[in-house]
Amino acid sequence: MKDIIDNKTWAQVLVQALPYFKEFVGKTVVVKYGGNAMLNEDLKAAVMQDIVLLNTIGIRTVLVHGGGPEINAMLDRVGKESKFVNGLRYTDAETMEIVQMVLTGKLNKDIVGLLLQAGGKAIGVSGVDAGLLRAKKIDKDGVDLGLVGDVTEVNPGILESLLDQDYIPVVSTVAVGEQGDMNRYNINADTAAAQVAVALKAVKFVQLTNVPGVLADVNDSGSLIKRITEAEIPSLVESGVISSGMIPKVECCLAAISGGVPRTHIIDGRVPHALLIEMFSDRGVGTMITRNEVK
Repeated sequence: MKDIIDNKTWAQVLVQALPYFKEFVGKTVVVKYGGNAMLNEDLKAAVMQDIVLLNTIGIRTVLVHGGGPEINAMLDRVGKESKFVNGLRYTDAETMEIVQMVLTGKLNKDIVGLLLQAGGKAIGVSGVDAGLLRAKKIDKDGVDLGLVGDVTEVNPGILESLLDQDYIPVVSTVAVGEQGDMNRYNINADTAAAQVAVALKAVKFVQLTNVPGVLADVNDSGSLIKRITEAEIPSLVESGVISSGMIPKVECCLAAISGGVPRTHIIDGRVPHALLIEMFSDRGVGTMITRNEVK
């Protein structure tokens, strides 16, 4: 097949990427993985290749995953209705067993296997392992959500140990309760990933989503806002530019920024190799949210 890109263009791409290689090698990046990028086989393969490449050149990469569609499918198979309250899955004891089985027993190992096939070194862990994630029962406007938890503590030692050995940790977001609490808790993957990024002092927190990023006009995919500072967010929420499902994603970015992560990103997981484009090009992809303006 004839090359689509000529040698000069290839060289320009590599030269443009070089400063980013230098900037991020040896640093930690946390990627939240879900949405279409987790369901489409071609996109899945592209994400795995991106993660392995980051790891291979020395960028300490942690992959935190969700699995809502797969949990729904398993609940359907066992004849149990999926119930949501204010966008959060109501999780009784039986549902919690299925959540844990799907996230830690199936999806986590599927992702690890794909990373291994792509040539990477990966190990799967859950929030329960080594007490990585501790949580308490969520209290949201007095509504009972069952075994849905808020993260109260991140103990990143197990992740730091794996990263020091050049592994890619793959984290499923089931948490152990606080001391004296024997329950397991279902944790929102975006929220957990942001907290992990803070605990690891990551330089980037990236959410792969099903939209291009924050759009000035939700009906115009060409109206992408590429950069937003923390101070600009309240007015964007008030004007309705940031609304609906984008609000919790932006809130996760703000939580990461508040915890010291300098750059956070909401990028389109439907774009093949979106992660590499964001990491290693001037053009980037999606929306970058920072505390202050970044040159």
